[in-house]
Amino acid sequence: MPTNQISEFITNKDGNTLSGRLNELVPKTENLDILVGYFYISGFYQLYKNLEEVDKIRILIGLNTESQVVDAVQGNLEIPFESAKKVKDSISKKYIDEVAAADDDVNVEEGMLKFVEWLQSGKLQIKIYDKAPLHAKLYIFTFNEGQLDPGRVITGSSNLTRSGLKENLEFNVELKNSNDYKFALENFNALWDEAIELSETLNETITKKTHLNEEITPYQLYLKFLYEYFREDLTVDTEIEDYIPDGYLELEYQKQAVVNAKKIIEEYGGVFISDVVGLGKTYITARLLNVLGGKTLVIASPALIAKDNPGSWTNVLMDFGVRGFECESVGMLEKILERGVDKFDNVVIDESHNFRNEATLSFERLTEICRGKKVVLVSATPFNNKPSDLLAQIKLFQNSRKSTIPGVPNLEAYFSSLKSRIGQLSRRDNYEQYMEVAKSNAQDIRNNILKYLMVRRTRSEIEKYYSDDLKKQGLKFPEVHEPEPIFYQLDSEEEGAFNKTISFIENFKYSRYIPLLYYTGELTEQERISQRNMLTFMKMLLLKRFESSVFAFKKTLKRFIRSYELMINQFDQGNVYVSKKRANKVFQLLEENRIEELMDLIEQEKVEFYKSEDFNENFRKDLEYDLSLLRNLDEIWENIDRDVKFETFVEKLKSDKILSNNKLIIFTESKETANYLSEKIEERLGEENLNYTGDSATALRADVIKNFDAKAPKKENIYRILVTTEVLAEGVNLHQSNVVINYDIPWNPTRLMQRVGRINRVDTKFKDIYTYNIFPSVQSNDILKLKEAAEAKIQMFIELLGNDARLLTEGEEIKSNELFDKLSSKETIIGETEEDSELKYLTVIKDIRDKNVELFSQIKNLPKKSRSARRLEQQSGKLLTYFKKGKLDKFIISGSKEPQELGFLEAIKLFECKEDTKRVNIPSSFYKQIKKNKEYFGSITSEEGGMVLETRTGALDRKILKRLNANTVKRFDGFTEEQEEYLEIVKQKIDEGALPKNSAKRIWGKMKNMVKPLEIVSLLQKEISPNLLKDTHSQAKESVSNVKEVILSEYFE
Repeated sequence: MPTNQISEFITNKDGNTLSGRLNELVPKTENLDILVGYFYISGFYQLYKNLEEVDKIRILIGLNTESQVVDAVQGNLEIPFESAKKVKDSISKKYIDEVAAADDDVNVEEGMLKFVEWLQSGKLQIKIYDKAPLHAKLYIFTFNEGQLDPGRVITGSSNLTRSGLKENLEFNVELKNSNDYKFALENFNALWDEAIELSETLNETITKKTHLNEEITPYQLYLKFLYEYFREDLTVDTEIEDYIPDGYLELEYQKQAVVNAKKIIEEYGGVFISDVVGLGKTYITARLLNVLGGKTLVIASPALIAKDNPGSWTNVLMDFGVRGFECESVGMLEKILERGVDKFDNVVIDESHNFRNEATLSFERLTEICRGKKVVLVSATPFNNKPSDLLAQIKLFQNSRKSTIPGVPNLEAYFSSLKSRIGQLSRRDNYEQYMEVAKSNAQDIRNNILKYLMVRRTRSEIEKYYSDDLKKQGLKFPEVHEPEPIFYQLDSEEEGAFNKTISFIENFKYSRYIPLLYYTGELTEQERISQRNMLTFMKMLLLKRFESSVFAFKKTLKRFIRSYELMINQFDQGNVYVSKKRANKVFQLLEENRIEELMDLIEQEKVEFYKSEDFNENFRKDLEYDLSLLRNLDEIWENIDRDVKFETFVEKLKSDKILSNNKLIIFTESKETANYLSEKIEERLGEENLNYTGDSATALRADVIKNFDAKAPKKENIYRILVTTEVLAEGVNLHQSNVVINYDIPWNPTRLMQRVGRINRVDTKFKDIYTYNIFPSVQSNDILKLKEAAEAKIQMFIELLGNDARLLTEGEEIKSNELFDKLSSKETIIGETEEDSELKYLTVIKDIRDKNVELFSQIKNLPKKSRSARRLEQQSGKLLTYFKKGKLDKFIISGSKEPQELGFLEAIKLFECKEDTKRVNIPSSFYKQIKKNKEYFGSITSEEGGMVLETRTGALDRKILKRLNANTVKRFDGFTEEQEEYLEIVKQKIDEGALPKNSAKRIWGKMKNMVKPLEIVSLLQKEISPNLLKDTHSQAKESVSNVKEVILSEYFE
């Protein structure tokens, strides 16, 4: 038992601290000699003020704590130079790490600078004893002259650290006998004489190799930023072993894409290959598959796996010698699952943006196919519309609530937060703010999601940063010219008909297509929503037909009239027919822009029958009202004889040298317009043309390839003009031509890029690419007035749909007054913007590595937490800090206001500077600001804050989990051990977000009325594919670092 007996031991208890006793002895001390196992430079601020009156301090460090060095030198009586250097290097590294880990506090750094000052003045000397392990802890005080005693000795267990001096329970004893003092001093001196000098090493270490280095220039800091940010890219082995077949170029930019994609897919289980249209994404994927190895399943449209298509996946993968692959159509997902997918290691999904609706059976099947595989998503436009489109694709290789993407463990919560930002805004009432938030969301996604998952370069980037290789290969991309507008000018009668049609589309009630909104019986909310959506769809369909061609619009009007007459006739006979079951199919086809199939579906009238008496009286009235409007409008257009749009177009075909001397690809969304154009062109120009739509025979496709694909094995030149629909807008190369004409307005600018991408190929022979767009206008000789009138008419179309305009533009957020400019812009065609890219800055640091190795080595060796300062008036008083947490990069800036996160491009533009930029002094306010930045970084990367929101399961997932966790199931004793284990796996996977929405919907629909636990388990085993219970590829290798680091900081004066 401890006693209260007075003792000479100093234990750091009850106020009896070694620190306190040192403070009592130091005032009368001239020299202080210390022998310890270790001491912390970062803790020196707690000691130095009490030591300032001491003339000389010698600190001898025992080598016993440096175990790795002891192993090297133990048993040697004399240490050779190399070993002495090794000791110094080891000590230096330890203190570099310690200083880097020290608090960014003014007092801590003041203490470390005082430590350096005393080293440089000679007041403080440090050595390390390396001859044998040394365990002693010894403090020798040599008193000033005139003291009664020559000195004192304290020995025991305490190192020269805060813990040793104040906090730890220690056992030290003070020796007051002068003989003890002399004995200790003599032995200390003997050891000191044999020890290795460290003072100069530590001085050099702290002043040059830690962030206390006051000579780091802003330019060096800029390069250090690039080095740290692109470190993995600089480290990855760029040499790959693959095969380049004859007839294909070994392009450096494609090789780099393979290297980057391999790194991404091995880390995250999936990758987006998203170079802009025409740069060879199929070739890049083929080379990637050779590097990945294993067996591969490719899922693509029928046209893109057909052997008669030279650019199909089947042919390209065969050309590149890819082994063990199978190509299947997107319509064969069920058959693929029936045959089994365990044999595949990789899954390639072409045009992956078509799988953006995760609530479909197709998506559910695709998820089953992809689970546990490496997934390659090929799309130039994976994120073009709403953020959830991208989330759906990512779910094919990541669990939505247990993601391995740095900083975003919960993808559903992240995308939900983006949706909430914009959800409260009306596109019509808050347009400017709405567009600003949409733009901000897109930037957020690029910074936090796509930077980890996507390989994407533009043509201008490749021309700029791979120019040497392009020259070496003799490759020059064609010049893409600004699209040329063709204005067809409406006369007064046509203008009147145009305006009446716009009014008709707006005032038409569409009652024939929304009968359930008049139904007096019970309807689910989903059925009501579906009917309201149908109204929007029909309005948009009429608008598109009207803009496409007078011919197509007239035919549509007559179909509508016939349909209304039939509906009224049936109503009067007591029947109402409703296509309720087809609503979901309608909107799936709408999302995929398969307009012709939609029209066929509507006309098939596969319906359910209701009694007329079950509908309110307004239904019959509105049917008559609509029919009256239809007949009036039909009469107006029947009285207009000429087709001004076609007449203008055909005259342009005759007069324009580019159009008369080259092969032409004419796109329209309507097959009726396509058929009409084909017939009229032949009639007016006397030139046979090729007309290819969704109704065309398979044999006609071979003619398209022979006449318009530059890589066709047997080329023909029978046809100069190809008229087609969206069926050829993706996946087919038509680069025997260099001209695209958009007969209809491509409401989504991305469609313009995809269409022109059919001719704008990496291996085209043409030097120039031309595009023509046709717009309605008014009669004028002034080109500016023609343009303004065209813009006004486009605005009429878009504003007609109001908040539903996103359906017309296929989800892309476009200001109505911007669409004309976008469609007339070269940047839209090539899919580029003017902003800088990361590739620019990667090239900067790569060039330094390859051309200035000395500078590269200097930058590489700059210390952790490097910092500098410079004048930058527009950011005056702000501190920008680069943080890391594992693979997560964050850039935080703070000034007088709250800290703010920047994206990479925003941050690099602030760090970027010239080599001769001068450094200025870092002010004392730095410490408060770095603390603010660190606190903000901690908040946005914690489980509780920032974008890492709390786990939010989907509504149906919650219901299923609640049922499975209910006592009736959870405590049911009738399960076998296997069933209990199975239930735990199911719950875990549902919690992780591994269950597709369609699966959850189907399961809950059946489970909600179940009571018996065994029936519930049986249902789960029947409805949940074993594939869905597998880990994703990234989960199987998951390892996440939680270490938070300050990489560097810059203060702006």
